[in-house]
Amino acid sequence: MATFVDRVVLHAQAGDGGNGCASVLREKFKPLGGPDGGNGGRGGDIVAVVDTGVTTLLEFHHSPHKRAQNGKAGQGGHRNGAVASDIVLRVPSGTVVTTPGGEVLADLVGEGARFVIAQGGHGGLGNAALSSPRRRAPGFALLGEPGERREVVLELKTVADVALVGFPSAGKSSVVAAMSAARPKIADYPFTTLAPNLGVVTAGEVVYTIADVPGLIPGASQGKGLGLEFLRHVERCSLLVHVLDCATMEPGRDPIDDLDVIENELSLYGGLDGRPRLVALNKIDVPDARVLAELVRPILQERGYQVFEISAATHEGLRPLSFALAEQVILARKAAEPDENVRVVISPKAVDDSGFTVTEEDDGFRVRGRRPERWVRQTDFSNDEAVGYLADRLARLGVEEQLIAMGAVSGSTVMIGGEDDAVVFDWYPTIHAGDAPHAGPRGTDVRLDARLDEFGIEFEDGP
Repeated sequence: MATFVDRVVLHAQAGDGGNGCASVLREKFKPLGGPDGGNGGRGGDIVAVVDTGVTTLLEFHHSPHKRAQNGKAGQGGHRNGAVASDIVLRVPSGTVVTTPGGEVLADLVGEGARFVIAQGGHGGLGNAALSSPRRRAPGFALLGEPGERREVVLELKTVADVALVGFPSAGKSSVVAAMSAARPKIADYPFTTLAPNLGVVTAGEVVYTIADVPGLIPGASQGKGLGLEFLRHVERCSLLVHVLDCATMEPGRDPIDDLDVIENELSLYGGLDGRPRLVALNKIDVPDARVLAELVRPILQERGYQVFEISAATHEGLRPLSFALAEQVILARKAAEPDENVRVVISPKAVDDSGFTVTEEDDGFRVRGRRPERWVRQTDFSNDEAVGYLADRLARLGVEEQLIAMGAVSGSTVMIGGEDDAVVFDWYPTIHAGDAPHAGPRGTDVRLDARLDEFGIEFEDGP
């Protein structure tokens, strides 16, 4: 059974907004007291929040589907619908939220960092909010917007200052245990460590975190062994330490070859070329290992590495190593400090941005834009007055004028929305924007009735 999960695909469904209410106040001596329909409540959001007490994405591995509650509908008497509660997902620090295609949406680092994965739908306005001096008693209300549906990838990249890399059984976990209070599982067989182990090290006044990355082997960057699963945990570390096993008995292996193999895998993975490197020659408590360490040390120094001979078993050489790491961590932190002169660039919307686009397609004209698509979703198409109100909003926005400029004629097919969820209708430019003059009895619009009469369409009167 998995106990550590650092990558999951999450299916998030935010809550729908509640519908607005169309109501008219009716009291004794006030038969028509005016509209009093309340607004619908907002749907719940799906929010990721960093909790430093969480170290894995295991919870979302077992339950990858998250759905928030819907907002409540408005009621008469100016009573607004209840707002739905948000679903808060507690994630570890270092969680990256991406689309399935790899686009980064958020990089959550630090306690309390948050990101709205899926936003709840807005509640629809009631007829009290829609009333105006020219439309005193609307016979309709707006529908609540559907909540956002989103599929995202949560990927954990360990936040640590120092990463220990090396072959399986090189002693990385033992080094973490010897330098910190961490107590990882340690055994004398390869792939004992199945998850990155974090430890906190204090060197003088400097406190930093150190992590061992589960054993890398040749081909790790292409998915062989465990390396590909955990190489992502190296990305955030500011300093890499090669832990080389000087006491290995495996044929064909020696510290120099091990270093070359690991460097090759790091290079193939990419993005780590500029990180400082140190080398720790481990297990010098074994006599033959000490001799080998003394032989390879000059070779590594000629390559430019700072080399330390250590023993995780006897703690020999760990103190100089810890202070050397502290010095590098301080330099990395200073380099990462934001420049006080850096300015935040704000890109305002262009003054000529109409908020929508009209494109001509083989099937007709397609209208795209946040506002027109939102208005369509909020419209109750069974209510003629609501449809007329939508026509007013679109005309005031300039959609009708743009359609004419694009060559649309009476009867042209117009689609508002994307290919999968568009609202399709036949467009007639004679329906102009307006307010109360077009309103008939509540729930009707004389413009639409006129259009039906023009084509000889009649409906029987209801009861």
